Amino acid sequence: MELYLDSADINEIKEAFELGFLTGLTTTPTFMHRHGITDIDGTILELAKIVPVLQIEALGETADEIVAEAERQDALGLDRSKTVYKIPISVEGVKACRRLVDMGYMVNIHLVYTLQQAYMAMSAGASYVCPLVGRLQDQGHDALGLVQQCVEAVNYYGYDTRIMFSSVRNVEHVKNALNVGVHTVTVPWKIMKKLTENHFTQIGTDEFFEHTRLMTESVKDVIGGNNPVVTSDKSIADALVVMTQGGFGAVTIVDGAQRPIGMFTDGDLRRLISKDGGNVIEKALSDLPMKQPISVEGMELLYTAEALLREKEVDTLVVTEEGKAIGMVDVQDLIKKS
Repeated sequence: MELYLDSADINEIKEAFELGFLTGLTTTPTFMHRHGITDIDGTILELAKIVPVLQIEALGETADEIVAEAERQDALGLDRSKTVYKIPISVEGVKACRRLVDMGYMVNIHLVYTLQQAYMAMSAGASYVCPLVGRLQDQGHDALGLVQQCVEAVNYYGYDTRIMFSSVRNVEHVKNALNVGVHTVTVPWKIMKKLTENHFTQIGTDEFFEHTRLMTESVKDVIGGNNPVVTSDKSIADALVVMTQGGFGAVTIVDGAQRPIGMFTDGDLRRLISKDGGNVIEKALSDLPMKQPISVEGMELLYTAEALLREKEVDTLVVTEEGKAIGMVDVQDLIKKS
């Protein structure tokens, strides 16, 4: 199935065609008006340099006028093998279609709302027949049924015509296009960007990144220069200041050689205040019972730190280098994205 971009926004057109696999671009005078384009011919020539196939409007009230407009645009220097001329369905439109096809032009008969219109376009040799699904559904019509009928007519009668699913309003429309077996779908960029999205895909991708990070980055890589430490002769109030400045829920208590000898956490603070009241913050850290904190060497992989956190059922580890405290690592550090 051919995939076209439906747009007149130069920036998003350039971005979209970096994908490398789009068939071409469909655009309309309405799109150009919406983006403030006044030099239509100049824009068409610019777009023709960017996209593999360009579908543009050839307007006229009579077949002669439509053919003349297509010839005028062709004379600008467009490549006839890479340009499709879009014509609204009408008696004059299908008459012009037949003439242009006989002259070697490709034609898209669009603004199709009925199977009868599609039949006339197919009989006239249109390269594309383009029902407007979103607009049809807005008016309460069975748009998907019409598209299905058009596809079946092409397949049954052997017309050399592609059915183009257009007026795409959401991701579900693209799924509908695939299900009914259309030959071409033209999609706005904001919808096209959503076609690869899925919640479970994102979960799986995030897990792959997270697990790769755990196996390739060292603990020292994630701690930065933040090292919230305090000596045991300091008060709990002093520890709270360091804790707040460090952005952790804990501080490492160290001796004079910066070796870890304990840890004070915000959980410890809550328990002390609950037991002894607010004045407890004036106490020295050395007055508190201390035990050797769980530590990990900075050169170890994050995988090791994760295993320790899980095994010891703690939220924070002291990071050491040659026995000295150089920082902290907590559960949140392990799930941060690179």
